[in-house]
Amino acid sequence: MKSITESLAQDLGSRLLNMGLTVTTAESCTGGGVASAITNIPGSSTWFEMGFVTYSNQAKVKLLGVSPETLEQHGAVSEAVVREMAIGALQQSGANVAAAVSGIAGPTGGSEEKPVGTVWLAWACDFKPEVVVLGHHFNGGRSEVRNQAVMAALRGISEMIK
Repeated sequence: MKSITESLAQDLGSRLLNMGLTVTTAESCTGGGVASAITNIPGSSTWFEMGFVTYSNQAKVKLLGVSPETLEQHGAVSEAVVREMAIGALQQSGANVAAAVSGIAGPTGGSEEKPVGTVWLAWACDFKPEVVVLGHHFNGGRSEVRNQAVMAALRGISEMIK
């Protein structure tokens, strides 16, 4: 029996393939989980361009072009940073669609303002002017937060290409 994540990734792959589109990921708290879910699907090399695991702020700046000022003003787990991550991934990869995720998976690292489970996701397309950004608060431990973030990223890509 397929997992929800596997079904989401397989459905996404079919849609991307049918539309002739490619996708890229920019991930922090998921540590490559979105890219892993995608590349678990046979044939994904035809619709998955590349993935960026930018766990540190330095990596976000160097690989995705996230502004150090944005990081300083808003923090890595923010609407502004995931927006820049998605745009940067799109520009650096040459893919048609990008998903970005940054969050606090726990069990430590949270604050009153940004508790454990806070996750921001963004999606950008080279054929749409807007970047979609959503904030979530996922419940559960580290694995549950990360898994929910992966599923949300996959669902968001599908929504972007409708």
